Amino acid sequence: MRARSDIQAQYPYLLHTNRELGLMLAGIKPAAFFGDVVDALAPVLVRYLSRFDRHVSAGRLVRRDCCLDARPRLPWRMHRIYFALPAEEWRIDELIALHDAMFIDRIWSVETERREGELLGYEDWMNDFHLARLERLAKERAMGTLDQAVAG
Repeated sequence: MRARSDIQAQYPYLLHTNRELGLMLAGIKPAAFFGDVVDALAPVLVRYLSRFDRHVSAGRLVRRDCCLDARPRLPWRMHRIYFALPAEEWRIDELIALHDAMFIDRIWSVETERREGELLGYEDWMNDFHLARLERLAKERAMGTLDQAVAG
């Protein structure tokens, strides 16, 4: 498995991964989400979420939790945790709808991937790059030429 920094090196912009809280407090990132198995959140995630919760208590962030029951595409109950800047709370509703479409209705597309990126604060050119990368990786995977070291 490649380190996140190796994946980051493939992008011409800063990925939000593991930088969510700082970017949100700086007003750069309007929303974030995390997820794990219900009643089995990884300790590292619990610690990270506690950093967000201090800002929720202070009114700088809004938090919403929801759980999704097991389904054929998701064989366990999933706990999803969403955060948004107070003025951007509407993004949580849209993210939940997108993720429900993926996990419940099995609907995910280039358009929903782009919309998720927009809701999380990525700019259009960043989404364009990300989607082009995903398309290239999918073609390489289909042709059997995918370099797992590059795919991440």
